[in-house]
Amino acid sequence: MQTVETLNEGLKRAYTLTIPAKDIDARVDKEVESIAPQVRMPGFRPGKVPANLVRKMHGERLQADALNNSIQEGVQKLLADNKLRPAMQPAVELDEGFEFGKDAEVKVSLEVLPEIPAPSVEGLVLERLTVEADEAALDEAVGRIAAQQNSYEAYADSHKAKTGDIVVMDFAGKVDGVAFDGGTGEGMKIEIGSGNLIPGFEDQLVGVKTGDEKIVTVTFPEDYGVDTLKGKEATFDIKVTAVLNKEKPKADDDFAKAMGLEGIEQLRDLMKGQIEQELNGLTRTHMKRKLLDQLAAAHDFDVPPSMVDAEFQQIWAQLEHEANHEEDPAAAMAELEAEKDDYRGIAVRRVRLGLLLSEIGQANGVEVSSQEMQRLVMQAAQQYRPEDRQRFVQYIQNEPMAAAQLRAPLYEDKVVDFLFEKAEITDRAVTREELEAAIEAEDGEPKGHVHGPDCDHDHDHEAKPAKKPAAKKAAAKKAEGEEVAAEVAEEAKPAAKKAPAKKAPAKKAAADDAAGDTAEAKPAAKKAPAKKAAAKAE
Repeated sequence: MQTVETLNEGLKRAYTLTIPAKDIDARVDKEVESIAPQVRMPGFRPGKVPANLVRKMHGERLQADALNNSIQEGVQKLLADNKLRPAMQPAVELDEGFEFGKDAEVKVSLEVLPEIPAPSVEGLVLERLTVEADEAALDEAVGRIAAQQNSYEAYADSHKAKTGDIVVMDFAGKVDGVAFDGGTGEGMKIEIGSGNLIPGFEDQLVGVKTGDEKIVTVTFPEDYGVDTLKGKEATFDIKVTAVLNKEKPKADDDFAKAMGLEGIEQLRDLMKGQIEQELNGLTRTHMKRKLLDQLAAAHDFDVPPSMVDAEFQQIWAQLEHEANHEEDPAAAMAELEAEKDDYRGIAVRRVRLGLLLSEIGQANGVEVSSQEMQRLVMQAAQQYRPEDRQRFVQYIQNEPMAAAQLRAPLYEDKVVDFLFEKAEITDRAVTREELEAAIEAEDGEPKGHVHGPDCDHDHDHEAKPAKKPAAKKAAAKKAEGEEVAAEVAEEAKPAAKKAPAKKAPAKKAAADDAAGDTAEAKPAAKKAPAKKAAAKAE
């Protein structure tokens, strides 16, 4: 096989492989010899069918297999001989004019992983913000559980509703005397004073009694989620069907025993453990982000564009999905489009950090053990129906890329834990509000901007105020948190291994295989979507 390098530019490489026709034919001959003993043909004893007849019967498939295997081995030899570490599966293209009996010319293009200078893990300085699960937090948590067990009792028909009471009503809304979509409903329960309905609605329910009929007049806010209702005056014909008293159970031993516990202290102990676990998670999230910022500031190297593209597409798909569930999808998407380049910057940062964490892990012997991997697979399998779980396990066993994706988050956590052990950490006690504010401040940064080497232009470092689309908020938390920063590096590893061959019936398929597989209505709510404009409160 002859190999000619045609491109060596940055991280991009391209080669032309020429596989002699005689090598392909030799593979076919060897395969004919291998399968001949199993071939059955009328007029011949088992194993005595002549080779030329075997070739005639199965020649097309055997030639395709031989071509496929020749290309695959050629690509693997190319990677090994040139010590190439592909970022993604190489692209393999067979010359369109190829015919069996002639030499096969194959073009191979790929991007390689960058040479990363030995990462420095010394000198890391971190602050750990800690929050104590105090008595006030326990009281609040237990109170929330008690509130979930509220009971309701109907007042006498003569009782006039007051703040805190629950009014049950049927309603029909109109704008300019015309009913509007989502403005009619029955049996809606609303707590007076909850603030769930548009301003002025609940106030007009004070004093109503069971059986009352009344017209409520309100004006939809200018920023209401339905364009046709913004700023419009509306009337609601309501009929009160009941007024209920909401009774909150007392959080005491009797309450805890009704839940199957020994008493209130056991409930408080259980809640304390949950709160501590949650607070520890917040502490780790904040400290991890600060760690990644330091790593990003201390290391700068080129990253493969194909990996950036793949990471960006993952981020963008999530953004699009969440924007489509906004009150105004078009506006949310327009805002995303305006900051598309910033999101690509996030993808660059995540890929760079992913490669860096992978390099640190490999250099320091960080591994996910087979037992840990087995636990991951079994945990993931529980998401499927019992009859599908074994198929999932087999899929993970047969697909290196899928296994890498499953392993990546745990691998990253182990690398991060290793770096925490190396870092100089000081503790500072803060309130939960202060810790959440510190995390929120990072989430609120202009998207794509991270304090570190990526900051090469001026930004307003204040958190963007008010009404950002929910899609952007959620995506920012993921993208800037680097929760899966090592995933891209983990996914890249199998690319350097042998790509599984398929049985290609044609020459194009053979080239493709050699490259591998890469790749109740709620009205009058404050900001209800169009079809929930005037139904019940959130």
